[in-house]
Amino acid sequence: MAGQIGPNGAVVTVWQLRHETPMRIIFSRKGFDSAAGGGPSPIVAGRPVSLPIPAGAASRTTYGDLGLGAYAAAASRGRLGAEDYCHHDPMFFRDGTCLFGQCGAAQTHLANQGVGVGDVFLFFGLFREEGGEPHHRIFGYLEVEEIAVLGDGVPDHLVERGHPHALALHAANDVIYAGAGEEARHAADGLRLTVAGGPPSLWNRPGWLKRGGLSYHDRADRWLRGGRLQSVARGQEFVADVGRRKAPRDWLARVLAEIRAS
Repeated sequence: MAGQIGPNGAVVTVWQLRHETPMRIIFSRKGFDSAAGGGPSPIVAGRPVSLPIPAGAASRTTYGDLGLGAYAAAASRGRLGAEDYCHHDPMFFRDGTCLFGQCGAAQTHLANQGVGVGDVFLFFGLFREEGGEPHHRIFGYLEVEEIAVLGDGVPDHLVERGHPHALALHAANDVIYAGAGEEARHAADGLRLTVAGGPPSLWNRPGWLKRGGLSYHDRADRWLRGGRLQSVARGQEFVADVGRRKAPRDWLARVLAEIRAS
């Protein structure tokens, strides 16, 4: 596992960094919704299937390449299909690693929040099971081990893997985060953010998450009684700086265990 040099010259692993130094948990919105794609991603046979948004600056991956052609057609009401190119990001691999690219205002926000090695992205999106209600749920994670600043040069291995941010720069501050990561195999209740029966943006929040503890959510009227949060309608990256606190780390460990459960 990748790491960095500690104050005594020893290599400190990402796992040690997560437990010994301040860390951040990033709620990262990805995949289809009413604006990008046209509708929720599906839950198929109990498994959340996140549909990448349509391709923008660069792609060599179609929905058909990912086996998602029929799902993209259904969710987009026929506007997209197997032959259409998608923005395949985040990318999850069978070896348990993940690549995720970000740029522009969203990356500026991550940089300003100090996001780096040892922090964890929790990817969430809009999902719906057949006959069910649209809701937000966590569908994957990335533990940051390396950050490639693409303006300094694009590593060949990122191009070979076909990551869209490596194929063409999307902005001057384009980066790719890399590290351990997996997609959820089950639509577990513990990964659902939206309250039962509520609009997708009304979330159950963990007890450790308080007003002032999540970027873009400073308004007092967003923090509701009963442990609920009115999440913002738009935006991609919401950062919780949890420092060295135990409660959010314990919560994160439970979430990652839910994602990894087979």
